[in-house]
Amino acid sequence: MTNRTFKTGVSRDQASFLPPRVEDYVDGNNPVRAIEAFVAVLDIGRLGFGHAGSGGGAGQPPYDPADLLKLYLYGYINRIRSSRALEREAGRNLELIWLMKQLVPGYRTIANFRRDNWKALKAANREFVLLMRELDLLGGEVVAIDGAFFDGNASKASIKTQRRLAKRLAEIEQEIEAYGAALEANDSAEAERPPAGPDGGGREGGGDVAQKVATLMAKRTALKADLAQLEESGQTQLSRTDADARLLTKNGQVVAGYNVQIAVDDKHKLITASEVVNDGNDTGQLYDMAKAAKEELGVETLTALADTGYYNGHTLKDCEENGIVAYVPQAKRTARLEAQDRISHEEFAYDTEANVYRCPAGRLLSPTDGRKTNGNRIEIRYVSRKSDCDACALRSRCLSAKTPTRTVYRWEHEAVLDRHRARMQDADAQMRRRAELAEHPFGTLKCRAGYRHFLVRGFDKVRGEWSLMALCYNFSRVLSILGLDSLMAYLANRHPNWALLLNVVTAIVTRLQIRPAFDYAR
Repeated sequence: MTNRTFKTGVSRDQASFLPPRVEDYVDGNNPVRAIEAFVAVLDIGRLGFGHAGSGGGAGQPPYDPADLLKLYLYGYINRIRSSRALEREAGRNLELIWLMKQLVPGYRTIANFRRDNWKALKAANREFVLLMRELDLLGGEVVAIDGAFFDGNASKASIKTQRRLAKRLAEIEQEIEAYGAALEANDSAEAERPPAGPDGGGREGGGDVAQKVATLMAKRTALKADLAQLEESGQTQLSRTDADARLLTKNGQVVAGYNVQIAVDDKHKLITASEVVNDGNDTGQLYDMAKAAKEELGVETLTALADTGYYNGHTLKDCEENGIVAYVPQAKRTARLEAQDRISHEEFAYDTEANVYRCPAGRLLSPTDGRKTNGNRIEIRYVSRKSDCDACALRSRCLSAKTPTRTVYRWEHEAVLDRHRARMQDADAQMRRRAELAEHPFGTLKCRAGYRHFLVRGFDKVRGEWSLMALCYNFSRVLSILGLDSLMAYLANRHPNWALLLNVVTAIVTRLQIRPAFDYAR
């Protein structure tokens, strides 16, 4: 082996000191300074942040909510979410020592701040969206809407469905019945035996069976109480650990948690609006998310792109009536009929002027006077003539042997869907763009940052934690888009002492491009 010279580190025995000032712990181009500047421009009191106890004993003043907000922003940007981990880092991480000015709150104080300030965290997230509007980072023309499941702080076993509870109740009823029959048989056997002698004897096993029956009856009572609670609340699931978490299913995946909905702006893939729900079905979320995005963007009209799971006639109607142009592909539901070479209802053409349907053979289906209520839809019934169907060459593909005529049901607002179908015929480019936009934030947060679950329980706290995730995603992405210089200059201009801060910013001559722990810009 040839002799080579390698770089050598400093001897651990070499005497040295940390920089004499905390200000020197981080250089001027460190992104942590952007966190300090952002929190400095927030009106913490107006946003609703409350202080948290210091944990330092009686007589200790509370921590400034602004400092705790800085701590959480730094933590979520750098994949440090646990309150215990944040306490540990505050005492050893030089960036946090600088940011917190050597304050080290206890983990309970840190956790309580996140728990108690969920509403203020949502307000801070919205404040940053307004900041992005001021910076002209939001296009305000097109948003993509998507949802993703996040695990809650609850196990799947802790959530009981109505079906599972009913099944378990039936099983226990059978067990009680079986044990009851065993007790009766045991009592009959006891009656036929001779009296016990002086050496003992008597009933065998009856006490054990009776105890098991008593235990089963207690379980039955508890199950009945759970079912009664579900019936009273109108829910279909009951969670013991997190009352708001639900078992959510999509593509064979089952998650005990929440469904996070986002609207992503087309210009820079920034989250403009978001919400946390516990409904595993996206079908009713389109209008609410598009409307929230429209309000946050402050625009009169908006184009919303979503996937097949969001297709819903009522939400499409609401979108059309409120200046939202929706692009949502409809799921194909006629594959089975086509495989059987049968004629589906989609092959019947509607004539708007005549208000009739025309079948593939050219015959007419006329509307009837009656109306049908199908769930929350009122439908008009269109029926063919029996004489037309009897003489039709396509009859065997259209009707069964016992059905005399063909019926097509039309929603009273079907014109909305007709216009939507026409719009979707040339929407391939929009659908490709939807995937690029909507899946970027979730991919970044879940795969790159590792945020697949919530640490807190209950809708309020979960929505607060999600607001932290969304805020930190947007914050880091804006930092990557603008660069530290531009963002700091903007924040300095918004600060009451903006002139002083601007001088500090412009005095930094050399900049290095330093990214957060996970890069949001790609």
